[in-house]
Amino acid sequence: MSNRNTPTINAGSMADIAFLLLIFFLVTTTIDDDIGIQKMLPEKNTNAKEPVHERNVLEIAINANNEIQLEGATIIQLKELKQFVTDFIDNGATTDLQGNPCDWCNGKKDITSSDHPAKAAIALESSRNASYGTYIATHNEINSAYAELRSKLTYSQYGMTYKELISAYQQDKKNNILKAKIEDIKTKYPVLIFDNEPIK
Repeated sequence: MSNRNTPTINAGSMADIAFLLLIFFLVTTTIDDDIGIQKMLPEKNTNAKEPVHERNVLEIAINANNEIQLEGATIIQLKELKQFVTDFIDNGATTDLQGNPCDWCNGKKDITSSDHPAKAAIALESSRNASYGTYIATHNEINSAYAELRSKLTYSQYGMTYKELISAYQQDKKNNILKAKIEDIKTKYPVLIFDNEPIK
């Protein structure tokens, strides 16, 4: 009986090819980054022990039908929200916690609305069934109201918009004058937005 060589497949190169393919896919595959919401926390309230009057809190709720409600009753359109928030913050009916009036406010000074921008807080509440898009759009309108108020005040006091002031400071962070101006605007219009627990 003669010895016959059994043909075999050289598998050594197959492992090399598999490894190269693995490296190729790892290098060329893109992984999407998770994008969250850029949200600033409420600015520090140094007078936390001071009682908050109901008129100083604007309650905004998003119901299950994605409708925006003010003070639990009035339903408004999203495009109207910015003006309501602006009027509430800029009302300037009385004084801040130190007894200083709002000399820069251009509101109606309605005694049933907020006393002072330093006291005016926005409470946002949304239904668990509300859409994420409506929640984000609502937040954007509220932030837009704050941005517009800050920009108007910055322009009237310093001849530039708030964005231009921030940009100038970013280019020269050692400039204490610019820093003081930014802090002044932030103090006069502090962003006080609070998210309540979602409603069912």
